[in-house]
Amino acid sequence: MNSVTTDPQTSTVTRRFKSSIRPRRAAKMWTVIGLLFSAGFAILPVLWMFVSSLKPNTQILLNPPSVFTAESSFSAYGRLFRDPSQLQAFGDSYLIGFAVTVLTIIVAVLAGYALSRGNFPGRQLVATVVVGVQSVPPISLVIPYLGLITTFGLYDSYVGLILTHLVLTFPYAIVMMTAYFDTLPRTLDEAARVDGASSIRILWRILLPISLPGVVSVGVYTFMLSWNEFLFALMLTKQHVRTVPIRISLFIGQNAVDWQAMFAMSIVGSIPVLVFFLVFQKYFLSGLTAGSVKG
Repeated sequence: MNSVTTDPQTSTVTRRFKSSIRPRRAAKMWTVIGLLFSAGFAILPVLWMFVSSLKPNTQILLNPPSVFTAESSFSAYGRLFRDPSQLQAFGDSYLIGFAVTVLTIIVAVLAGYALSRGNFPGRQLVATVVVGVQSVPPISLVIPYLGLITTFGLYDSYVGLILTHLVLTFPYAIVMMTAYFDTLPRTLDEAARVDGASSIRILWRILLPISLPGVVSVGVYTFMLSWNEFLFALMLTKQHVRTVPIRISLFIGQNAVDWQAMFAMSIVGSIPVLVFFLVFQKYFLSGLTAGSVKG
């Protein structure tokens, strides 16, 4: 009977390979556990909000709480969609959100291209000012903007709130598009200029099509910020313009809170942002990644 001899060096390599697999498996397992815990931590409040939107107000604050009761129903959603004032809030939010998104993308693309490819006097100063404006706390701008909007007769108007939201979205959007354009090779510009292309043609025909992930990232961020913005919408509107966050806050009365209606409108109000993000998720994540690395 022949004996099989094992190379000592091969045995050592095998043991080292097996010993290296265990830590990696453990690290992967703990990573998965951490992700599941984080996902549950984020999803459970939303699920509880949905369950509470099905229960009457008298059942929501019971202790101990119950998931479903005999009186659970979708009545709050029915009242929501039958109320013209609530539906108007969604229309106002859509109008303001899409207007802010389109205007922000146009300005951010042009400004980002100029700061990335331009060589004009004061370029560094402009970039510094843009970053500096982004660091200003929005709450410190409420009183000055309230005075400006009132002076120009734009209080409680779509134009006034859109202009205010643009101030909030411009800095980050410009910085992001500048960083994204910096990742694109300048040889593209040089080759186009040899063929006689102007700066606008280079931007429109060459750089913009391959910058779609960055543009989508700016659009998603802008729409989410405008849709969820509460402070300026509260201070600069009164009756004619009411966005979704403001309508949700109105369910808090002086002597009572309509928890069921508040939760129902919160669920419905979060759906557009969720759908918008899921549709453009691939471009949004790739845009953030590409814009964060210069090369």
